[in-house]
Amino acid sequence: MVDWIILAAISLVSASLAVQWLLPRRRQRGDNFGLSSPASLFDTVFLFDGNRLISHSDIALEGFEAVRDWPDLRRLLQRDFPTFPETPDRIRHAGTLVIPAIDCTVERDVLCEWIDGIVRVQLRDSTEHPTPIQRDALDPIRLAMEQAPYPVWLLDHQNNVRWCNAAYVSLVRKVRGQNTDLTAPLFPASDEDERLSAKTRISISSDGSDNRLWFDLTMVSHPEGHLCYAVDINAIVAAETAQRKFVQTMTKTFAQLSIGLAIFDRNRQLALFNPALIDLTTLPPDFLSCRPSLSSFFDRLRDQHMMPEPKNYRSWRSQMNDLLEAAEDGNYQETWSLPSGSVYSVSGRPHPDGAVAFLFEDITAEITLTRRFRSEMDLMQSVLDKLADAIAVFGDDGTLALTNLAYQNLWGDSGEAGFEPDSVLDVTRSWQKLCAASPILGEIRDFVGMRDNRAEWSGDLRMRNGTKLTCTVSPMQNGATIVRFAVDDVALASHPIQQISA
Repeated sequence: MVDWIILAAISLVSASLAVQWLLPRRRQRGDNFGLSSPASLFDTVFLFDGNRLISHSDIALEGFEAVRDWPDLRRLLQRDFPTFPETPDRIRHAGTLVIPAIDCTVERDVLCEWIDGIVRVQLRDSTEHPTPIQRDALDPIRLAMEQAPYPVWLLDHQNNVRWCNAAYVSLVRKVRGQNTDLTAPLFPASDEDERLSAKTRISISSDGSDNRLWFDLTMVSHPEGHLCYAVDINAIVAAETAQRKFVQTMTKTFAQLSIGLAIFDRNRQLALFNPALIDLTTLPPDFLSCRPSLSSFFDRLRDQHMMPEPKNYRSWRSQMNDLLEAAEDGNYQETWSLPSGSVYSVSGRPHPDGAVAFLFEDITAEITLTRRFRSEMDLMQSVLDKLADAIAVFGDDGTLALTNLAYQNLWGDSGEAGFEPDSVLDVTRSWQKLCAASPILGEIRDFVGMRDNRAEWSGDLRMRNGTKLTCTVSPMQNGATIVRFAVDDVALASHPIQQISA
């Protein structure tokens, strides 16, 4: 009986020593374990027999008082170590498991070991206990995933985050704050088939802020769930927003123009037009809103008799091709006289990215005014040509603006204007060649150049052939001057026209 008591005592002492060996002594250290664990939980050890907690280190229950079995421990660790096994059976089959933290920036892990039917769970500092994974830190695949500049994470089939890289952790903390659950997905769930088929544009907002962050989200099927990749497209979205605002501003500006505007994109479809185009072309708004092609647009103009009627359709098609090529070079400029009597000025201009813009301007009033002005000028010229006196009109800039037929016969002027109008100095020099010396020509030059104190005056000139002229200089409105030469009747009788002309 005594032997049995001694044997039991020895067994009890041996078990105590084994437990002490399994449970490390408490270490005083001020570092946080990481994530949500209390500062005192460092190098903490739990011992399980199946699911039942049988022992723990002397600091293990500081902050883990509710741990009574394996599910309790898993519930507390699942947030920061989502790959922690559901049952100890996985450890029994694997022998040893190292569970990394979901936050790859925190150097903490959980070591699970199977020792003679007992499961030992240790929360530890991974830098002091490097595993083969940590020792292989230079693995290019691992480096590429952890150092990727855009967020990468793994979603399980329950839509929980099982793993993420540093960029994802940084984004989560930026949006939700420092103390947040990394297992909760940051991006809202949507149709899985839609996401797997193509990248999806999605936005998230920071807590307490109206600013939205935009990403292109791509999901790839994985045996444990889905691998997710997010690319920051805030700059693209900002550029698109600025472009839309610019187009809206330009549209409002174009709406105030009286010139019709039609812009065709690189595919030669109508991309932009203004209300003036509808008024000038009488094309229906629903037709223009359907973004017709360039050929359809001009076909409709021809049908509406809003462009010159072509002699035949084939040549007109060829002209349209030439029109497009000229517009692309910025050389297209035509005046369309329409059957209705209106006159349009049509020009083509190239735009960036292969676009072409056509401008339609109603110049009927200008053409009518020009024609009326020319008619009045022709009438005035006819009246002047009927006068017997030679007439020369100088503009306010001192250039010869107008003469009549009698002037041309008197001074031998053809009446044809050159590229540069004759100045009063050039004209008086030509008179000087046919006249005797006289101060009147100099006075005429001075009078034409004067702006104030101008009054009508006259004087006599004698041509070298003996013809006597009476020169009258009269000021006109706007600084113009009219010089009139009258031939003396007595001189004309003694000197026939033929001699005067000679």
